[in-house]
Amino acid sequence: MFSLLKQSPKFTLTNQNYFRNFSNKTYDAIIVGAGSIGVPTSFQLQESGLKVLVIDQKASPGQGDNKCAIGGIRATHGNDSKILACIRSLEVFSTWEEKHGHNIEWLKGGYSFPCYREKEENDLKSLLPLQQGYGMKIDYISAQDIQELIPGINPKGLRGGTWSPDDGSASPMLSSFAFYKYAKELGVDFKFKEKVIRILKNENNKVVGVKTVKDTYSAPIVIDAAGSWSPQLMSTVGINIDLVPDSHEAAITEPTEKFFTPMVVDLRPGKGSKNVYFYQNGFGQLILCITPDPPIKGTNRQETSSFLPMISKRVISLMPRLKNLRYRRTWRGVYPMTPDGAPIMGWNKELKGLYMATGMCGQGFMCGPGLAQTIEHDINGNLNKDDKIILEFTNPYREYKGMEKIK
Repeated sequence: MFSLLKQSPKFTLTNQNYFRNFSNKTYDAIIVGAGSIGVPTSFQLQESGLKVLVIDQKASPGQGDNKCAIGGIRATHGNDSKILACIRSLEVFSTWEEKHGHNIEWLKGGYSFPCYREKEENDLKSLLPLQQGYGMKIDYISAQDIQELIPGINPKGLRGGTWSPDDGSASPMLSSFAFYKYAKELGVDFKFKEKVIRILKNENNKVVGVKTVKDTYSAPIVIDAAGSWSPQLMSTVGINIDLVPDSHEAAITEPTEKFFTPMVVDLRPGKGSKNVYFYQNGFGQLILCITPDPPIKGTNRQETSSFLPMISKRVISLMPRLKNLRYRRTWRGVYPMTPDGAPIMGWNKELKGLYMATGMCGQGFMCGPGLAQTIEHDINGNLNKDDKIILEFTNPYREYKGMEKIK
């Protein structure tokens, strides 16, 4: 069996004076990373009665790759784990303003996967029993229905497609701040502009806290929610994690009159891309993205000159009426990728007290609130049936079995 984690020489904390008289710096759990996983996990744990600290090297929450997300949130996945996690996430996003009073620009626009080839049609239809079995309102609809749902879509060769009306989108920036504000109200402590330089452990190989560039904090549990920075964090305790960042680019257009609601996902490969997906936000702007093929490995966030011509060609081919829209800007973010496109989530077996919650493969924003619930249940020993399904899929020690059909 190929293990996701490969152990190297272990770091041992020898100076036990670190924790002398640190009562105001002692917590039940420390989360490294104030992004799409770290912040929701913090308020879930704080709500359960734990004292939580979140540390991030950036100046404020959600300033890593969370702010590069385009905002899509769907339960339309190809495996039980992500479906269950994102059904929970959709509940959080769709009810957040009603429950907490923060406008996060939730838009119940749905998702549609139009099909032009038999392969995509067969793949999507094969997933319907699984998705509908979890109560999802999703079905395969006719080509005529797709044209009514997405006015102006190219009808040539259109075979039909799936439509899931309960999926949607929200603002990553506003959501991140809203989750942070709620966590602060509950009593979660946050330390910004403070890089963790080492996870600390004792002679019994148990987590005892973290050391940052500014201070030392004590806790029996440390949660790695550091995303693309996780390999460096794990190396401080001699753990190698099989996670390779790659970069994805996105764009936003000028606003126009709103004329369609769903996130449109074309799964056909094209030159330089595995797929293309876009939607129209509440302000009438189109937000567009592709999955690069081959992957662009690394953490380079500099925009490229090749992206706009490539995505424009793909989008105009799919929806010719968009050809006169002007772009406002482009940006680039990083996906912390695992070999099978699934998160790494669960207890580390080699270092007691280390919990891994990383490698979200570009889906941290949509999965975050749902996965945070499982993390809280796992840490407090209250796993339910759905949590166990999720953790089996995210097990850090699993064998890789290939990516899901609609990753």
